[in-house]
Amino acid sequence: MLSIVKTVSLIGLNGYIIYVQVDVSAGMPAWEVVGLPGTSVRESKERVKTAIKNSGYEVFSRKVVVNLAPANIKKDGSFLDLPIAVGILSSMKNIKKINLEDIGFIGELSLDGRINGVKGVLAKCIEAKKLNLKTLVIPSKNLNEASIIKGIKIYGADTLKEVIDFLNGESKLKEKNVEWKDICKIQDTYNIDFSEVKGQENAKRGIEIATAGCHNCLMVGNPGTGKTMLAKRIPTILPNLSFEESLEVTKIHSVAGEIDEENPIIIKRPYRSPHHSITGTALIGGGRIPKPGEISLAHLGVLFLDELPEFNKKTLEMLRIPLEDEKVTISRVDASISYPCKCMLVASMNPCPCGNFGSKTKKCTCTKRDIEQYMNKISEPMLDRIDILIEVPSIKYEKLENENVETSEQIMKRVERARKIQLERYKNDGIFFNASLTPKLMEKYCQLDNETKEVMKNAFEKMGISARSYTRIIKVARTIADLDNEKNIRKKHVIEAIHFNQFAHYYRR
Repeated sequence: MLSIVKTVSLIGLNGYIIYVQVDVSAGMPAWEVVGLPGTSVRESKERVKTAIKNSGYEVFSRKVVVNLAPANIKKDGSFLDLPIAVGILSSMKNIKKINLEDIGFIGELSLDGRINGVKGVLAKCIEAKKLNLKTLVIPSKNLNEASIIKGIKIYGADTLKEVIDFLNGESKLKEKNVEWKDICKIQDTYNIDFSEVKGQENAKRGIEIATAGCHNCLMVGNPGTGKTMLAKRIPTILPNLSFEESLEVTKIHSVAGEIDEENPIIIKRPYRSPHHSITGTALIGGGRIPKPGEISLAHLGVLFLDELPEFNKKTLEMLRIPLEDEKVTISRVDASISYPCKCMLVASMNPCPCGNFGSKTKKCTCTKRDIEQYMNKISEPMLDRIDILIEVPSIKYEKLENENVETSEQIMKRVERARKIQLERYKNDGIFFNASLTPKLMEKYCQLDNETKEVMKNAFEKMGISARSYTRIIKVARTIADLDNEKNIRKKHVIEAIHFNQFAHYYRR
C-alpha cells in the first residue's frame, strides 16, 4: 500500500515540502530509500525499524520503498525519521482515521521510540505556515521554540506511539501558545549599562553616532582603556527587536542549533564576539551542510572583533563582500544558500604590538617597522568598510569619580529617535540606515549649504582626505544631523564627522 507523508526542509532559511512516499508490499524483505538521501537518511533504516518495534507495532518483513520527493534536491538530517515511520505505519494500516494531507511531521527517533529534538524547527514552522500546511507535529523539546507562531496548529510529541494514537483519535498531543508581550516581560533586561563606563565621553559619542546610523566602527587605544567594556554595552543602546525581527534572528539561531531551551525566542539584539583564532568557515558560514557563521548569527545586532590585527588576514578579507551585500552566499554543487548578515561591525585594536604607542605613562618598545607591520595586517579595502574610528585614551583618576554619567536608556532614546527618522526617510528607497546610502541617494538626502561645502573643500585639500573618506564623512554627518533632529546637514555636523574620520588618516600614514 502507498502512503504519502509531508515534512518541511530548508535550503538556507527558505523552506520546501518533502513528500515522503512510502510503499510497503509483499516480497523479499528489503529497505530502499531513493530521492538523493544523505548519510543520516540512509542510516535511518535501523533507527526507524527498531523504534516501530519498540513502540508496540509489528516489525515488518516486507519490501519497503521510500521515495523523497522532489528527487533532484539532496536531503539530509535526522528530522526525516518521524515522517518515514508515520508513512510506513500508514502503509501497514496502523493509521486509519485521519487524513495526512494537511499535516507535516518533524522529528528524530530513538531506538526506544522516543522523539528527539532537532535543529531549525522554528524556521521550519514558519515555512510550513507559508506552504499552507494546517498542522505540524514536532518534538516536545522544540515546542517552546515554536509556540510563538500563530496561524498553524503545532503539537509536541514525546514518542512515536503518542503520534500514532493522536492520528487515530485515541489521545491528544501537547499544545502551547505564548504571546510576544509575555516573552518580552521575562527577558527584556540587561545586567550591564553605559553608566558603568566612567569618562571616555569622546568614545561614547562615537559609539552613539555609529549605533544611530548602523556605521561600522573601530576603537583604537592602549590596553585597559575600556574598549571591550564599551563594545559589550552597545546592545543596551540599540532599539528593541520588533516581533518580525525577533523571528528572523531566531530562525538563524535555530538553524545553527544555538537555541536556549529556557528562552528559545531571541528578543535581544545579538552580540557575537568570536576569538581571533576563528576560521573563515566559522566566521562566514559553510561546512558540509552549510550553516550560518558568526556574521549571520550577529544579524540585526553587533559583530565585535576584539584585537582586530590578531585575526588571520585572509579570514578578515572574507568579511568584505558580506558587509557590502548584507548577506552571505554559500555555493555548493547541488545548491546555493544565502543567509542574511545585516549587522554592525565593531572592532578594537591596540595602536602597536606592545600596546603602549601614544601612552603618556608607559614607554612604547616597538620600532617604526613593527608598527607598520602590525597595521598592515588590516588591508585598505577592509578599512574602507569602517565609517568611524574612535580613539579610546587612558583616563584620569578624576573621571573615575564622576557620578554624572548617562545611562544606556538615555542614550538609547536618542538612537531610537534617529533610527526612526531614517526608517521614515528611506521607506521607499530599499535601505534602512545612513550607512547604506548610495551615491545617488546621497545627492538626494545629503545636500550641503555653501558654508558646509567650504569646510569639506578645505578638509579635502589640506588634510588629504580621499574620495572614499569624503563619502564616509557625509554619511556620518547625516547621522549626526539626525541625532540633532535637524533636516539639513550643517557645518557643525561635518566638523564632528571629520574628527572621527581623521583619526583613521593618522593611523594610515
